[in-house]
Amino acid sequence: MKKVFFLLFITSISFAQIDRVEPPFWWSDMNLSEVEIMFYGKNIAQNEVSVSGGIGIKTIQKTENPNYVFVTIETKNVAAQELVFTFKNKNKSFTQNYSLKARKENSRFRKGFDSSDLIYLIMPDRFANGNPNNDNTKETNDKLNRSKIDGRHGGDIEGIISNLDYIKNLGVTAVWPTPLCEDNDERGSYHGYGQSDVYKIDSRFGTNEDYLRMSSELHKRGMKNIMDYVTNHWGYQHWMINDLPTYNWIHQFPGFKQTNYRMNTQFDTNASEGDTKLYADGWFVKSMPDLNQSNPLVLNYLIQNAIWWVEYADLDGFRVDTYPYGDKNGVAKWTKAVMDEYPNFNIVGEVWYHNPAQNAYWQKDSKIGAIESFNSYLPSVMDFTLQEIINGGVFNENENIWDKGMVKVYSNFTSDFMYPDINNLLVFVENHDTDRFNEVYKNDFEKYKMAMTLISTIRGIPQIYYGSEIGMSGSKSVGDGDLRRDFPGGWNGDAKNAFTASGRNQEQEKFHDFSAKLFNWRKNKAVIHTGKTTHYAPENNVYVYFRYTDTETVMVVINNNAEKQTLNLDRFKENIKAHLSATEVFSEKQINLKEDIQIESKSALILELK
Repeated sequence: MKKVFFLLFITSISFAQIDRVEPPFWWSDMNLSEVEIMFYGKNIAQNEVSVSGGIGIKTIQKTENPNYVFVTIETKNVAAQELVFTFKNKNKSFTQNYSLKARKENSRFRKGFDSSDLIYLIMPDRFANGNPNNDNTKETNDKLNRSKIDGRHGGDIEGIISNLDYIKNLGVTAVWPTPLCEDNDERGSYHGYGQSDVYKIDSRFGTNEDYLRMSSELHKRGMKNIMDYVTNHWGYQHWMINDLPTYNWIHQFPGFKQTNYRMNTQFDTNASEGDTKLYADGWFVKSMPDLNQSNPLVLNYLIQNAIWWVEYADLDGFRVDTYPYGDKNGVAKWTKAVMDEYPNFNIVGEVWYHNPAQNAYWQKDSKIGAIESFNSYLPSVMDFTLQEIINGGVFNENENIWDKGMVKVYSNFTSDFMYPDINNLLVFVENHDTDRFNEVYKNDFEKYKMAMTLISTIRGIPQIYYGSEIGMSGSKSVGDGDLRRDFPGGWNGDAKNAFTASGRNQEQEKFHDFSAKLFNWRKNKAVIHTGKTTHYAPENNVYVYFRYTDTETVMVVINNNAEKQTLNLDRFKENIKAHLSATEVFSEKQINLKEDIQIESKSALILELK
C-alpha cells in the first residue's frame, strides 16, 4: 500500500476556478433549509462570494486550506430556481450555477422499512453482472479479476435490476446492497466500504442515474431501497484526503493510528480516557481514515450528504456501517438530523455487541443510554446476540442442558425488556462479515428450516443474505471473499443459472422452494409483523412461542431434539384458549388442538390457530 501523507500546502495566489461543488444541488421546501455548500478549487478562498435570487448568505467559512470555502445559504420559503454564485477577486470574477430543485411530493413523509418487511442483503460485485462494459473503467484502479477471491468480479447495479423479479418472488420486500459509492482502492475495493467519492456511484457498478433507476424499479414492484451508509470513515483514496479542508477533518495522531476496537469504552464508566479516545478516534484499518464527527464542518457535510441521497435516489432507509465507532454524540446528531427531515424513515445501525444490554444502549430512547443522558436517536439496531447464538451452532446442540440448546434462544428473548422498540430490531442468521449459515451447519436442510422459521416469526425485521435461499456456503477462515461468492447464473457463461427453477439443482430447489413459501407467507401476516409474543421455557429442547393479536394467533414449535417429541398442549392453554384446531403452514395439515402434537426431530411447525 502506498504511504499516504496528510499535509496542507498554502499555494501561491492565482486566479481560482471551481473543481467541485458539494452538495451538487439542493431542494426547496426542505426541513434542513440552511445549506452549507462546499466550493473547491485552487485558491478559491481568495474571492468574495455573492449569490443571486435575493437569497442571503448566512455565513462564509474559510479554513487553513485556501482551496475550500463553505458558503451557507437560507432556502426557507425560496422557490425552486437556478441560483448563480459570483466569485470576485479585485477586477476578476467568475460564476457558478447552482440548482435549487422542486422537491418530490410528500417526500418528507416517505415510509421507511419496518417489521412488515423482509430485507435481502446483496454484495453487488458478487450478485450479477448485468453490464460487462463497466467491468473496468479508466478512472478506477482495481481491475476485474474474477479468479481472485478478493478481486472485483464485475457484479453491478444492472445485475440487481435484472433480477428484481427473482428477489420479489422470493418474498423479499426490501433490498440492502453493500455500498455502491466509488471505492478507488487499488485492491479489495469490491466491498465498497473505503469510499473515495460519496456523491458518486462507482463507475464499475454504474452511474448515479442507474442507482436512481434501481430505486424506481424497486418501487414499481412495491419494494424498498436501503442504502449502506458509512459515517465513521472514508477510503484513503477519497479525493479530499490528500488536500484536507482542515487538519482535523480526520483524526490524526499525527497520521494513522488504529482503533483498539474496544467498543465498550463508549459507555464504560471505568474506561480510561486514553482507551476511549483511541477507540473512537483510531482508524478502523490503515486504508480507512477516521472522520472527525466532532468537527462541525465534517458533521454537516455528512448530514447533508445523507439527506441528499435520500432525496435524490428516493431511498427508504439506511443501514449504517460501524455505527458505534465514531464520536457518538456527533453520530447521534447525524441520525437525528436525518430523522427530523424524514420522521417516518428508518435507520438501522451495525451495533455489534455480545450482550443485549449493550445493543439496547444504542436504540433510540434507550433507558440504558438515559443513565448517562445519551440518546442515539437510532430507530433500529441489529440483534447480533441472536445471530451469534444461531451461528454459534445452537441447532447442533441436541439436548436441553441448562445452558445448551434452545434455552439459549429463549434466554435471548428474555432480555427484550431492554429495547425501547422490539419490533424495530434487525434479526438475521448471517451477513457479509460472518460465516455462512450453510457453512456452519454443512447445508443441513432441516436446520436451515428451523433457523429461517425462527427469524421469520419472531419480533423484528428479518434480513437474509443473498444465496442462502439456494444453500450457498462460505467460511470466514478462508477469507471474507469466501463469504461473498458469486451467485450462480449472474455471469454470462455460468454453467448453471440459479435465478431460474430450471437452472437450480435438486438441492438448491429444495432450499429455494421452502424459503419462498415461508417468506411469502410472512409478507401478509400482521400478527407476525406487530403482534405480541408469549414464549415458554424450552423442555426437551423444544421451544414454543405464540404471536398474537386480538383477532389472530400463530403458534410456532421448534424441535431441536434429535428425537421425535410429543407435546401435551395443556401447558399452552393460556394462548390456545378456545381454539379447537390449527392449520400447519408448510404441510397445510389440520391439527386437532384437543390432542397431543407430535413433531419430528430437528423440525419446525407454524400453526395458524382457528
